[in-house]
Amino acid sequence: MTELFKEFQEFRKILCVCPCCGDLVRVSDLHLKVKGPAAKTWLDEYDKKSQAMDKKEERFDELEVKLREKAREKGRKEAQKVFNKAISPAFKALKYDPFDVKPILNPVDFVVFKGMDKKESVSDIVMLSKICKNSILNTIRKQVKDAITNKKYEWQVARIDEKGKIRVE
Repeated sequence: MTELFKEFQEFRKILCVCPCCGDLVRVSDLHLKVKGPAAKTWLDEYDKKSQAMDKKEERFDELEVKLREKAREKGRKEAQKVFNKAISPAFKALKYDPFDVKPILNPVDFVVFKGMDKKESVSDIVMLSKICKNSILNTIRKQVKDAITNKKYEWQVARIDEKGKIRVE
């Protein structure tokens, strides 16, 4: 069966009442002809309003993207100010982009992914820690440094799905 024939068969299922005589007729049996412009119905008005709403939504979506970008930039500038106020002068002297710095806190304080925020790729990875008198922590930090120096590490990627299942690649 062709699509047109299927559609015609569907029209046979729709019944309507003749406004003149009150008889029941199938839509498929009607011979519709319109002289002059067709009278507007509530559906025409609804379609018009729906199209207008769709256009407004499109404009809003475009505006939302621009507003989010402006807000993101403003947030980054504010974060830079907060970072500069909160960070120690010695750390500021290193001149790392604060968005490249990620806190780990144990066993190292921070990991810096140089170039991560402003460039296409990370150019260097730096681990930063404050000097401390905790011998246990210092021993662990030395072990981390030795493992990196002697290239006794491997890179693994683990993906966690929505259900919490871990998949190691």
